[in-house]
Amino acid sequence: MLFWVVAALLTLAACMAVLLPLVRGREAGDSTGSHDLEVYRDQLAEVDRDAARGLIAAAEAEQARAEIGRRILRLGNQPTSATTSNGTAQRAAGMAAVLAIPLIAWGLYAFLGSPALPSQPLQDRLAKNPADSSVDELVARAEAHLAANPKDGRGWDVLAPIYLRIGRAGDAVIAYRNTISINGTTADRESGLGEAIAMAAGGMISADAEAAFRRALAAEPGNAKAQFYLASALAQEGKLTEAAAAWQAMLGTLPADSPWRSPIGRAIAEAERRASLAAGNAPADGPSQDQIDAAAEMSPQDRAAMIETMVAQLDERLRANPRDAEGWRRLVRSHQVLGNADAARDALQRGVAALGADSEEAKGLQAFAASLGLAKTE
Repeated sequence: MLFWVVAALLTLAACMAVLLPLVRGREAGDSTGSHDLEVYRDQLAEVDRDAARGLIAAAEAEQARAEIGRRILRLGNQPTSATTSNGTAQRAAGMAAVLAIPLIAWGLYAFLGSPALPSQPLQDRLAKNPADSSVDELVARAEAHLAANPKDGRGWDVLAPIYLRIGRAGDAVIAYRNTISINGTTADRESGLGEAIAMAAGGMISADAEAAFRRALAAEPGNAKAQFYLASALAQEGKLTEAAAAWQAMLGTLPADSPWRSPIGRAIAEAERRASLAAGNAPADGPSQDQIDAAAEMSPQDRAAMIETMVAQLDERLRANPRDAEGWRRLVRSHQVLGNADAARDALQRGVAALGADSEEAKGLQAFAASLGLAKTE
């Protein structure tokens, strides 16, 4: 009920703010003619006084009276009735429009809106049973609590991994730093911080993320998350053999039911494939870096003859299997190194679309392209 009262008062105030100038304009228009007539009468009286005092000659006084009389006659001959009629019609139309707008708006809301829907204040939603709340409501509840109690280390400890799971990596970094500052460092908090920093950077493991993972290993030498990401950092640096060896060593220490076994297996296979490609052992998947470097020194004709088939095969394979993030990197790099900037941008755009613009693989591809001098796709 309070909502409707407030809405009605606001609507009335808005209407009055527009109507009052219209009404005042009409009153001002009606009084303009009478005001001018009073001015002319005062002027006639002033002329008579000046003539009586001898300040002006009789002939000059007569001329002044005649001029003022002509002005009074012109004032009486103005088409005030038509002007007043037009002004009145315009003001009436304006008033009608001002009054019609809220009536139409309220009528449309009654027809299209949901006036009978009960209100859902945020405070009431946050106060209901957590089991009946959505993830967003639970996060909002935690954020409201932490805004009032910023030193609640347990709250930050709970919220940080939730931020990470729902994709709010930047907020997760802040939350992990807060819980570490208040509660102290642990392997889980440091590894979570490193993962959040990497996610915020589009999957790239920066020096800050690597430092967090190393602190996690110092607190818990067998921390799987820290080991996995540090091996991934080696792979990003091109140290594929060392990365594969680190992952293999992890497999030897993990229990059979560890959830890390599957991603480690895929990472090892990818590292071995990339190492094989870099060595030039799989030309069907595209040219190796050595072949590209050699081709760059050739004439355009010889270079095109050498790599056209390999690049075409790589492109064809990616069209058949577009989920290959490393393949898209190789295709982008091949075109860029050989000076085909337009083809490199096209490959980058197709790769991002195939991998999903919001996916970690696509963000990694964009970061890789940026390192080659290509702008990120829109």
